[in-house]
Amino acid sequence: MKKFNSLKELLASAEKDADAFYNKANKAAGTRLRNALQQIKVAATDIRKEVTEKKNEVK
Repeated sequence: MKKFNSLKELLASAEKDADAFYNKANKAAGTRLRNALQQIKVAATDIRKEVTEKKNEVK
């Protein structure tokens, strides 16, 4: 659950840059947004792997 909460925090922090990029045409915010989205992608992949491992554990 720790990784999932981290993902939510990443998404919340990216929201400010998304607003600045789309609504204020701030190009630097677009760069920060792209970086944040890459981090979100990596975090989501890690969570997917963790879920798969837990699902496939033999009990």
